[in-house]
Amino acid sequence: MAQSESASDQLKQYLAQLAPQVRGRLLAELERLHLEGEDLPRLEELIASLRAELIAAGQSHDRLGNSGRYFFQPLEPVLVDRAPERANSGQIARGSLAPIWDILAEELLTTMAREYIEKADKAISVNNRPEADKLASAFRKKVLGYLQGTIRSADGVAILRQSLKKYTSSPAAFDDLAKTFTVLQQSEALAAFAAALPAKIKKLEGQAFTKVLQQLNALKAKNGDAVPFALTIIARRLDTPWQLVHLATKTVESKAPEAISATPFAIAVSMTLDQIDEKQLLLRVALRNNRIVIAKGILREIYAIEKALKSRIELGNSDWGNRLRDSMAAVAAALDAEVERSRAHVGGLSHVLESSALRPMLSLKERLGEAVRKGRDVLADILPA
Repeated sequence: MAQSESASDQLKQYLAQLAPQVRGRLLAELERLHLEGEDLPRLEELIASLRAELIAAGQSHDRLGNSGRYFFQPLEPVLVDRAPERANSGQIARGSLAPIWDILAEELLTTMAREYIEKADKAISVNNRPEADKLASAFRKKVLGYLQGTIRSADGVAILRQSLKKYTSSPAAFDDLAKTFTVLQQSEALAAFAAALPAKIKKLEGQAFTKVLQQLNALKAKNGDAVPFALTIIARRLDTPWQLVHLATKTVESKAPEAISATPFAIAVSMTLDQIDEKQLLLRVALRNNRIVIAKGILREIYAIEKALKSRIELGNSDWGNRLRDSMAAVAAALDAEVERSRAHVGGLSHVLESSALRPMLSLKERLGEAVRKGRDVLADILPA
């Protein structure tokens, strides 16, 4: 115990020696790893210590000031709180905004950024929102003008990637920069699209489906690059987000992956698979913190998505089918680890998360395969190597 407290004191002393900007960047990187599902020793303690250091110094690890938040406001409908590596083509990781802002303000457009920040901060301080919005819009145009040529040349891309390395270790931050460029370019079209959608879509069926599909087709005809982001906006309006897959499967009579992948919005299938991966990470966090009731709810949602995909697509050995199997194998591994941990503490009682009622859609063949797999695991534990 004394040794653990000594290590914690040494950690605090080390963190206190770091410059505030360095602490902020280190915290952002550690939070990114945590969101990515990394299980590093004492990661949560280190994050908590860094946060405490910044709070004690009267600072925030959020490197975006108010002027930065105004600048990125059009991105809000597609921002996600997950690692850049896990953001799909219609999403932008919130954690990428700080390094993107840093390279704009400190590397690429320093003079224009300084002028914008000074004027915007003054407008914000007196609660003059219209003026702040006007200034942010003008600076966005300047940024788009710069990125227009830079992001489309090999030399320009190399410069952007190298600049980002100073502020984040995530290579995927460049992808978020490219997506930021696209969303800012298409911001008016996406805003109009979002405004025309219902605030909530109970079921993506019937008349609701027809209207959404019409809006998507109209957007695609004029602003094709905006489609992935429009799909993210739709998913957030759905009471049942996995119904996004209807936009790919309901527009064709066949269940064959080849036919569905040829539809205009086939990317909705991959985005629905992303929902399983996202929930699998949430499941691991819930299990790690012994939140079994929450884990049970997440598990039901995962199985509901699995059932929906299997009933609408003849997955077989398609890329989608292989990905679904990999995702469900990761879910099974997380459950197996929890069951083993539980048995080590309470003995051979059945775990609530093992209930077949949670996953009733498994075929007899799949149930037998699962039983064989578990049997092999048990034998491996019993028999000597």
